[in-house]
Amino acid sequence: MTKCKLEYIWLDGYQPTQSMRSKTKIVEDFSGNFEDADIWSFDGSSTQQAPGGSSDCLLKPVFCCPDPDRSGTGFLIMCEVLNADGSPHRSNGRATIKDKDEDFWFGFEQEYTIFDPETNKPIGFPAEGYPAPQGPYYCSVGAGKAVGREIVEDHLEQCLQAGLNVEGINAEVMMGQWEFQIFAKGAARAGDEVWIARYLLDRTAEKYGMVINYHCKPVKGDWNGSGMHANFSNTTLRTCGSKEVYEAICQAFEPRIAEHIDVYGADNDQRLTGLHETQSIDKFSYGISDRGASIRIPIATVEKGWKGWLEDRRPASNADPYMVASAIIATVRTANVPAAV
Repeated sequence: MTKCKLEYIWLDGYQPTQSMRSKTKIVEDFSGNFEDADIWSFDGSSTQQAPGGSSDCLLKPVFCCPDPDRSGTGFLIMCEVLNADGSPHRSNGRATIKDKDEDFWFGFEQEYTIFDPETNKPIGFPAEGYPAPQGPYYCSVGAGKAVGREIVEDHLEQCLQAGLNVEGINAEVMMGQWEFQIFAKGAARAGDEVWIARYLLDRTAEKYGMVINYHCKPVKGDWNGSGMHANFSNTTLRTCGSKEVYEAICQAFEPRIAEHIDVYGADNDQRLTGLHETQSIDKFSYGISDRGASIRIPIATVEKGWKGWLEDRRPASNADPYMVASAIIATVRTANVPAAV
């Protein structure tokens, strides 16, 4: 029999931003299907998810992929947290997704910053002061501009070996800031893959003695913040061929600013200022190719005859993709789409 290492991964109860936790379970001859992974338990009193006198919380496997650091015998198991009675824990963002079909597709652009724990600054920043102003770092190449590439490339390979649907990477606007993109059909699957990719990123950075900072404004001042832009579509957006339909869906977001900001990440007011390619946090706008809008209509969508997707640029890098997707679906469902479509 083959001993297999299952890494159970879950989100804790810390607020306002949850952290990832994980622990290893050894089993024999695991199939690789999450349905065959047992429900497990953990001490919720150590993760702000239960009191000490009744501390057991449950881990329900919902997604599985190969663990690239434990090739052949290791698997990463994404889990939902349940109460002892089997009901979803209040910290369980995945449980807020009501649509279980794959009509909604999501592409998340996860930005992050690699931090040097010795300086508590982004990698490449001098110990005192700042590097040259941003401008040359976006999609850059070369020493002094693309800093931390070895970590980013290692992470990309890890994600590919795990079978995640990573669609690309690039250096971002601030030095030490990078991005990866994940696409999936279905809100739950998209969230699962983003969280596993974040887990692999954190674990990869460990090997280099670095820390991944997901805060949406990791460096104050004239530096871009970090977002998790949410590209989304459903059958209507992919096939309607109608500018009026797109405008109706965009307009459905305007009266629901608060509902979205509530789940779009902590401290997002520091990022959504109206500067650095953002709209102000208390305003809503949309526009074609407008990176300063709340929702951007990609030029590719227009060129394909209004058949494509939309990009909500407001989610912060520290947001929960489950809750972001859930909010977007709920709002799109309220859109007053023209009857002819």
